[in-house]
Amino acid sequence: MRPKSARRLLPTQVSELVVTSRDGSELAMIYETSELIEAPNWTPDGKWLIFNADGRLFRISPDGSDGPHRINTAPIENLNNDHVISPDGATLFLSANDGHLYRCPIRGGVPEKVSNDQEPERKFRYYLHGISPDGQTLAYVGYEPTADGNMTRICTIPSAGGPDVILTDGACPVDGPEFSADGEWIYFNSEQAATRPGHAQIFRMRLDGSATEQLTFDDRVNWFPHAAPDGSLFSYISFPTGTLGHPEDKDVIIRTMLPDGSDIRDIDRFNGGQGSINVSSWAPDSQRFAYVRYPVRS
Repeated sequence: MRPKSARRLLPTQVSELVVTSRDGSELAMIYETSELIEAPNWTPDGKWLIFNADGRLFRISPDGSDGPHRINTAPIENLNNDHVISPDGATLFLSANDGHLYRCPIRGGVPEKVSNDQEPERKFRYYLHGISPDGQTLAYVGYEPTADGNMTRICTIPSAGGPDVILTDGACPVDGPEFSADGEWIYFNSEQAATRPGHAQIFRMRLDGSATEQLTFDDRVNWFPHAAPDGSLFSYISFPTGTLGHPEDKDVIIRTMLPDGSDIRDIDRFNGGQGSINVSSWAPDSQRFAYVRYPVRS
């Protein structure tokens, strides 16, 4: 998600797009490719999964029988793996590698910029992660380099464009902000309780940045909480102890938890990480969700 050179799969590696039941009892690999694909969304009508590949977006049916079909977003074709869908299913909101946010029709079209132009010397970048249940607000990570490294903050902006609202102070790394299904919380991963670099856990806070609560407390590194549409469950990705950031090719576990962080359950374990489940991928009925594995074949 952060600025880096273009990633490619290893020579014997593949991308597997997987759909699982919410308890992991039914798991299906619906699409396999030797190309790098990342970050599936599920459309609100239940008909499509949308993923990114090589800076472009594609859609495929949840059983893999129809697609992939390209979604044309020209001339913005340098998209990263942060994209969300409006609750009414009409609009895609996109992060591009130019550091800005855009919106375009779900079927494709010329994107319109949503984010604001910042002072060039800040080198500020927007990384999209969540949209409110009413579709009015986007949650994103504001990223900018500093003299001491990099600063990330949880921020919001109206989905129609407007002023940026900064919710965290930049004192520690944060990422993955997403709204709860009732719109009362923003869930995110943070190192604010870390005693060693990289040890992110799942937190939540009110929409004004108050009442922050830590929800996970284990030795692994936990990222990207995603709310089921009915609010009953969250999925997230858990990296090995000692992981810095959210890199690719790690021994990751997809887990679920209740909204208060309790009843944590393992769903699947595989080689993955960056790109596996960066954005919300729940089916509209909250019974299934999708992610990407990256096995290396012998």
